[in-house]
Amino acid sequence: MNCLTCDHNAQRFALPPREHAASDDHWRVAHAFGTGTPGWLVLVPLRHVTAIADLTDAEAALLGTWQVRLSRALHAVTGCAKTYVAQFAEAEGYAHVHFHVIPRMPDHPEELRGPRVFGRLGLPDGDDLTPAHRDELAVRVRRELTR
Repeated sequence: MNCLTCDHNAQRFALPPREHAASDDHWRVAHAFGTGTPGWLVLVPLRHVTAIADLTDAEAALLGTWQVRLSRALHAVTGCAKTYVAQFAEAEGYAHVHFHVIPRMPDHPEELRGPRVFGRLGLPDGDDLTPAHRDELAVRVRRELTR
């Protein structure tokens, strides 16, 4: 099986902060790439799962806790008004279940609110946040999670 998420999960402690902002025995948090949105996080199960219904009870028990903790951390780090949480796992090469936890800033353009926020994902390299910026945000989120 060729799964980028599983490859990253297997080496999570050697990854840069942008790919391993935090983790526990079931989940890993990374900063999304291909977005100009600071703090766009992705929550992935450590085990290969392609449908939410296939999460174990232990994974499911921590899912809501992670989503709330990440939302609180993003509020503290970015000043966002709220967070969006979405899961599709339908894109080619990204069937591994993953939850997007997306900060929505107070001045976020109306045309990119709600599900249209995904218009800010898949951007070319020139419009993406730099790896250094994503690392810095991931470290700030990690710090906030350990408070």
